[in-house]
Amino acid sequence: MPTLVNYSGDNEFYSGGSLCSADLGLMLALGHADIYCPVSKRARISGPFVVEERTKNPSIEVLPNECLFEIFRRLEGSRERSAAACVSKRWLMLLSNMRSSDIRHTNLSAANGASDDTKIASADEDVEVECDGYLTRCLEGKKATDIRLSAMAVGTSSRGGLGKLSVRGSNPVRGITNVGLSAIAHGCPSLRVLSLWDVQDVGDEGLMEIARGCHSLEKLDLTKCPSISNKGLVAIAENCPSLTSLTIESCKNIGNEGLQAIGRCCTKLETLTIKDCPLVGDQAVVSLLSSGNTRLKKVKLHSLNITDFSLAVIGHYGKAITDLNLCKLGHVSPRGFWVMGAAQGLQSLSSLTVTSCIGLTNPSLEAVGKGCTNIKSMCLRECKCVTDSGLVAFSQAAGSLEHLLLEECDKITQTGILNAVSICSKLKSLSLVKCSGVRDLPPQASLLSPCDSLRSLSIRSCAGFGSRSLAMVGKLCPQLHHLDLSGLTRITDAGLLPLLESSKAGLIKVNLTHCLNVTDEVVLSLARLHGGTLELLNLDGCRRVTDASLVAIADNCVLLNDLDVSKCSITDSGVAALSHGVQLNLQVLSLSGCSMVTNKSFSSLRTLGESLIGLNLQHCNAISSSRVEALVEDLWRCDILS
Repeated sequence: MPTLVNYSGDNEFYSGGSLCSADLGLMLALGHADIYCPVSKRARISGPFVVEERTKNPSIEVLPNECLFEIFRRLEGSRERSAAACVSKRWLMLLSNMRSSDIRHTNLSAANGASDDTKIASADEDVEVECDGYLTRCLEGKKATDIRLSAMAVGTSSRGGLGKLSVRGSNPVRGITNVGLSAIAHGCPSLRVLSLWDVQDVGDEGLMEIARGCHSLEKLDLTKCPSISNKGLVAIAENCPSLTSLTIESCKNIGNEGLQAIGRCCTKLETLTIKDCPLVGDQAVVSLLSSGNTRLKKVKLHSLNITDFSLAVIGHYGKAITDLNLCKLGHVSPRGFWVMGAAQGLQSLSSLTVTSCIGLTNPSLEAVGKGCTNIKSMCLRECKCVTDSGLVAFSQAAGSLEHLLLEECDKITQTGILNAVSICSKLKSLSLVKCSGVRDLPPQASLLSPCDSLRSLSIRSCAGFGSRSLAMVGKLCPQLHHLDLSGLTRITDAGLLPLLESSKAGLIKVNLTHCLNVTDEVVLSLARLHGGTLELLNLDGCRRVTDASLVAIADNCVLLNDLDVSKCSITDSGVAALSHGVQLNLQVLSLSGCSMVTNKSFSSLRTLGESLIGLNLQHCNAISSSRVEALVEDLWRCDILS
């Protein structure tokens, strides 16, 4: 025994091994050891503890990404891959980086002798996948993240993938980057339409992935994408030959090089919009338009550093252009517009819009009219250098003109407008918006011939336009269907009544919003003369209109479906008369701000609600909330604003 423990009374054990060793533990467990241990002494362990580790459950998460990728690429169906993507963010990102070419297809049905039913099911699934690109998704604001894009790419792959993707804004913390766009490129090869608005962190790498993976791309819209440059646009040009529509707006790093590549490679391009891109100049426009096989039909050039040379190229080579929009071209002189018209190349042009271009003057406008003989729609906004003589000369040259809109053209007066209307024998619609030069002048309509083709007249917010001018316009336009005089605070019954009486075709839509001096007399005449054709009537803000007008409308307007009497002097009696009227098609009724309409109108509103789909009761303070709630419950088909 002393030999075993070498006991000498100095509180030490034998140094050759611990009583807690593995071998001793085994002997004790088997019951074969007979060992002396002094009770008064406490053992000091000189050897290490041997702790037996518990065996952990095996997990696939210990595998590196390479192994997981090999597993995922062997999953047979896209539904199985979608299910796997739901397990974790790691699996989702791995699956979203997998291209269709990475997937390994194995014919398990042939190897295992699958039944005919299984083969039929597989065939049906193939048909579903072949229906490429019919899904549409839109991400806005905080919802726009890489994770959501990756989930869309993997989740929609079983149904052909996305055909249209629109991203507006981005999550401020974890917004969309090149990673999310790459996932779309890998999972949605059939993508045809891509719109990126205000996406700060997507750069050339993401757009290049789209170019490599989505060769069917037809429409691309890049707005406020400062990280995208010519490099990304060149990749699109070289890999997406089916591109038909391109919009570049407020992209400060995109310039001539990228658009020149588009001009060389994208021969199917039909719609082009370039706005607020300081690096875009004449070279880009020349490359896009001077190609012999160009198909461009719609062109919008806004706030660019282009000169007269670009407009000359448009005039010579824009033979296919049908819609041209030019805005804020500060470096284009009158000579540029003159050459564009005199080149005689815009024979297909049917619509022209010019906004805030100091180069458009009377001679250049006349040249445009002579050179664009088939133009049907003309829109001039903030053209400060165009006067009456230029408008009349253009009207004489453009014999096919059907639609004319003038907005904030302050040097054009009533004389020029009346002469233009008299000259244009095919004019169908005339719109004047905020033209301060239009003021009441002595009567002169008797010297002009009427325009029997005019069907729509819109004069809005022209502060100087009064009753005298309106009476003259009425004599020139006897076949009006649509009349919009919103914001004309100076017109009175004296100007409106002659117009209503001279309109022989029957008015269909009438808008008198904020015509403060209009009274019941006008509404009574309108109901009597045009009640058989009137479908829409807006009297918002006409404070002198009372219940008498609603009585006349109820008795005569059988086709009326939209009525707005907001902020008029309407009471419960008027609403009751309307509910017993002959009109059977009233669908939209607005009583907003009618403070004299009370709870007494509840039954009348419920009767009207049988046909209504929209009812506006905002700011009707005399109608209690309980009555509104009852209407909401009863009129379940009607959208009620309160």
